[in-house]
Amino acid sequence: MKGLPRIASMLACASALAFVTPAMAAGETTPRATAYEEVTKLPDWTGIWYPDWGALFGGRAAAKPQLTPTAQAAYDKYLADTKENGPDQYAQAHCLPPGLPGLMQQPYPIEILYSPGRVTILTEAYAQARRIYTDGRKLPAEPDLFFNGNSIGHWEGDTLVIENVGFNLSTLIAPGINHSEKMRVDERIWMEKPGQLIDEMTITDPEVLAAPFVTKVAYKLDNSFPIREYVCSENNHLTTGENGANIDLGLESNETVDDDPFAN
Repeated sequence: MKGLPRIASMLACASALAFVTPAMAAGETTPRATAYEEVTKLPDWTGIWYPDWGALFGGRAAAKPQLTPTAQAAYDKYLADTKENGPDQYAQAHCLPPGLPGLMQQPYPIEILYSPGRVTILTEAYAQARRIYTDGRKLPAEPDLFFNGNSIGHWEGDTLVIENVGFNLSTLIAPGINHSEKMRVDERIWMEKPGQLIDEMTITDPEVLAAPFVTKVAYKLDNSFPIREYVCSENNHLTTGENGANIDLGLESNETVDDDPFAN
């Protein structure tokens, strides 16, 4: 019976350790100051970046994706429908963001912010925030379908390498070219020279693309203006109905205005 107090003491210590160990493990995370010190070692992309297509193409047309036979047939139908009825403006009428890759191709500026374990790309267009996790996590095996996908990244020297999967099916590879749930966008972002960023996107989709589609966007540093508020629905006059999308000027059926460019 003399051993019972000792056993009880050991059990009490074990119970205490069960509560202490998680706290100790939590305390082993990188201190906040150290984590932000590591951020300062990343390449300096501070500022506002505007698209600079002329730096890439100089008036030359961008490359077009190579499509599978099924996707090509769907694209040909899209071209015929557009020629007969005009472009489909459902997404614009409902203020739907373009998602990737289109979001990075908008004629609006972006801003890139660093924090420990994450890079955030803010876009003026549609007031979007892309969260790219650089904390070592893996891509989800069964990702939810988001407009901008699910993103992880890592650094290879001064190049940010991003993997994106799981895209909302209402987004497009290019105008008139849909994608499947298998679409993947791999990005490489680097500073080509002082004041110029390059975002190279390689898009793959075995159900739509016959070959990887590579597209680039160049950005030039311009701090003349900050990123401005973008509220699509505030002044959106696009409406949709059985005849597709049109512009609603807020007029009654028997009203006209002298400078109405859409009046017959």
